[in-house]
Amino acid sequence: MPAEDRRKERLDRGIKARTEGLYAISSWREITYLLAPRAALVLGLLIAPAVVPGLYWQRVLGLAGVYALLAISFDFLAERVGLVCIGGAFMIGVGGYISGVLNYYFHLPLALTIPVGTFGGALICTLLWLPCLPLRGIYFAVVTFMFPFLAGSIILAGGLFRGTEGLSPIAGFPNIWVGVYLIIVLVLFAVFALRRLCGEDIGLVFAGIKDNDQAVLASAINITRVKVYALFIATVIGCFAGTFVAHFSGFVGLSLFAIDFTIMPIAACVMGGPGTIAGPAVGAFMLSPLSELLRGFGQLRVVLYCLVLVGFILYKPEGLLNWATRRYHQFEHWVKL
Repeated sequence: MPAEDRRKERLDRGIKARTEGLYAISSWREITYLLAPRAALVLGLLIAPAVVPGLYWQRVLGLAGVYALLAISFDFLAERVGLVCIGGAFMIGVGGYISGVLNYYFHLPLALTIPVGTFGGALICTLLWLPCLPLRGIYFAVVTFMFPFLAGSIILAGGLFRGTEGLSPIAGFPNIWVGVYLIIVLVLFAVFALRRLCGEDIGLVFAGIKDNDQAVLASAINITRVKVYALFIATVIGCFAGTFVAHFSGFVGLSLFAIDFTIMPIAACVMGGPGTIAGPAVGAFMLSPLSELLRGFGQLRVVLYCLVLVGFILYKPEGLLNWATRRYHQFEHWVKL
């Protein structure tokens, strides 16, 4: 039959066509169909440290987990709450410095420095960004983007925490396996916990604030309180990543406020799939090793981030995970015209 007499028809698979997000499962085959992508993600991340070649790439995997947490945090605020926060480097710096200072000066163990750095740093970030919550869109993004530069300038000008030399050595993890699996488990926990949270009633409030915050305010809901709640959750994730970097590298310095901690999560989010929570994590685990392969090109790595952003925005704005999900739940066949 000539090609001009046919066309492709795209159909949803039966279990997906029933309803979005709710499934009437009637067989083990359908259970396997639903669990397979999630199991592939979990098993792939858990197996990865054992199959990557050597200590160097295990450390790269640990750093990819840091970017994954930042990308998850960015995606949660931007796509679920409508707060475009590009202050990932500030969260890394605050969490890392708190944890590093407690260990370096007071010799506290990791079991105390990591929780204090995580929740104490999240509290500080939330309080500092609290006056900025009335801002919307690009204005909130620009303000949060300036905080890492401000913090770094204060440390440098005041010679705080040994200035440019930084604090070293900082106590590290018992071995590389503990560090890598800790960050991977936390990435998985963050993905599934945030997806569950967004499926609850508070998730509907988040979506309402993003779409029309004035309508939510008219429903007698304190939108500022809800935004603070969401911001604190996101900064907890980011500040934990900062404490991890401090103990994983054994060093705390101005490099914690590096712009890479802001650019990479955004690129990973665009590449992986905005609005999916898991997509940005997948994008980070793909983009970080690629970035390491280009380390010899120096600052040209930034060109890679720019190409990823521009390329995906122009040709694949839905991101890899959204595209793969659509292909997984649909099939195509030729029909007569």
